[in-house]
Amino acid sequence: MSVMFCADRLKVARYRRKLTGKQLAALADLTDVTVSKVENGHQPDDFTAQKLAKALNFPIQFFFMDRPEILEPQAVSFRSLKKMKAAERNASLAAGSMGIALFDWINSRFDLPAPDLIDLSREQSRPDVAARLLRQHWGLGDRPVGNILRLFESKGIRVLSLSENTLNVDAYSFWHADNPYIFLNQMKTAERSNFDAAHELGHLVLHFHAQAESLPDEDAERQANNFASAFLMPDADLKSTLSNVYSSSQIIRAKVRWKVSAMALATRLHQLGMLSDWNYRSIIIDLGQRGYRKSEPLGVEREISTLLAKILSALWSKGITKNEIAEELNMPREEIESLLFGLAGPIRSRPNRSDLTLVR
Repeated sequence: MSVMFCADRLKVARYRRKLTGKQLAALADLTDVTVSKVENGHQPDDFTAQKLAKALNFPIQFFFMDRPEILEPQAVSFRSLKKMKAAERNASLAAGSMGIALFDWINSRFDLPAPDLIDLSREQSRPDVAARLLRQHWGLGDRPVGNILRLFESKGIRVLSLSENTLNVDAYSFWHADNPYIFLNQMKTAERSNFDAAHELGHLVLHFHAQAESLPDEDAERQANNFASAFLMPDADLKSTLSNVYSSSQIIRAKVRWKVSAMALATRLHQLGMLSDWNYRSIIIDLGQRGYRKSEPLGVEREISTLLAKILSALWSKGITKNEIAEELNMPREEIESLLFGLAGPIRSRPNRSDLTLVR
């Protein structure tokens, strides 16, 4: 614990609350100048620090910890950058800082899987080849991925949730200290979330350590999209499973095999020449009229994090709850809940033998 008030922690907390400096000043009954001076490193007196902490609803101890890991926008691959407002982007980046702190805390207590990703940045112009190479590296063959999150976590990818108040952010990913992170918005459909996860995997291997910043956004996003399509729906499996596709009903029945949206499957079939231009347009129009553009009727079950569920069960067996985690990290409980939202599932009453155990 530091004896100094950390200006960067004030920014992180303010970003999480989606407040401007002026709005925070009004909530804390302080002047704009005071908030600005504190965010620029001026040490506040105890009364001012208490006012800021209360206005932000963060424990006062949070602001007297070491400087947090700060994610810069250019180091992060956002799924939907164009739709985002600055406040949403900053809130998401601040959630990333919180997520790093949470996983550092977990890593100090558990032996987590080591990252097993390969640098495929030389294949940026051939994302379908990159997807095939990664599948070979992981020994997946051409079969559909049974559980995407479980696969990712077994390969050392740290998956967390975005809070539900950032609906315009689909997902984002980044590398930190040689560890890959993916944040998913769990308010989307399960199929959309699956595709988002594979899209972010594409960024992690194609744009290794944020090399995407040297590319136009459209190029990097197109590469990640094509990677996700090829990774989730290998052409050999599609061609051996589907033939003579001509209707949206066939697409809807078939999509369950690859756990993707009907739109994503139709687009992949069109890319592979398995749907003519005319058939593709007709099917997309029909799917839109049937509600598949904004939702996914007859959807698949949402995946949850196997790793986080085991960690929480192991902690629970030692009497450590989310409240204790929040207290140790000096975070509001709601921040822990946001990072785990929709991922951890219910905690089992009794851990299985194969569950993770505390090692430190």
